[in-house]
Amino acid sequence: MEQHDPRYGDVSVTVRELVATVEIHRPPNNHFDLALIESLADAFEALDEDPACRAIVLCSEGKHFCAGADFGGVDRRPIASGERHLYDEAVRLFSARTPVVAAVQGAAIGGGLGLAMAADFRVACPEARFAANFARLGFHHGFALTVTLPAAVGQQRALELLYTGRRVPGEEALRIGLCDRLVPVERVREEALALASEIAASAPLAVASIRETMRGDLAARVRAATDRERAEQERLNRTEDFREGVRATAERREPRFTGR
Repeated sequence: MEQHDPRYGDVSVTVRELVATVEIHRPPNNHFDLALIESLADAFEALDEDPACRAIVLCSEGKHFCAGADFGGVDRRPIASGERHLYDEAVRLFSARTPVVAAVQGAAIGGGLGLAMAADFRVACPEARFAANFARLGFHHGFALTVTLPAAVGQQRALELLYTGRRVPGEEALRIGLCDRLVPVERVREEALALASEIAASAPLAVASIRETMRGDLAARVRAATDRERAEQERLNRTEDFREGVRATAERREPRFTGR
């Protein structure tokens, strides 16, 4: 049985054989904003209540998984509205109960890396690129990478990736723990669906119990982390270095930071 649910803005949901495919439709870069993360959280929460779904594949249409927020390009959209902020919706994502496998083709950059790390597992390809490029833009990392990145790659490796903002290709990502399976690009979604199906074949009450034990107070830690991350981002967004980082990225050149 296959179900289609078009209710979630730029996010589509298909449920088939106990696995939901949740796909972002903002190609080619799949930049996110408040509305998109809210749509993902709505979809995840609905699937938590759907007995026909035991695992989720999170994927994206187009060349890249997610390039994070767009700070200066044509896809720039708000990350806050009134008292509601994108990170409030991110906490809802981390609070969802259904296991998630992210299918990462192309780039998972900045907040896009944060979104990929919100999943339980990541399937990628050699062409994939992972980067916490925040310092290269002149501001603080976000999307709870404070919590998720050290858990996956260790504290020292996380510090290196956050300080340098360097891009990590698929092979290295597998080696250091940023992804869990590496396959040719044309098989990324297929392999993610296969892993999700393996999870869905296990006893659902047992998987839910194990996941709750292993993730523990993750949502609460994400809330604390994103509160700090958001405050530092808002402070550093007012600096000359941030403006220079955005300009340099748009102009495809090395930034010239001054510490102001």
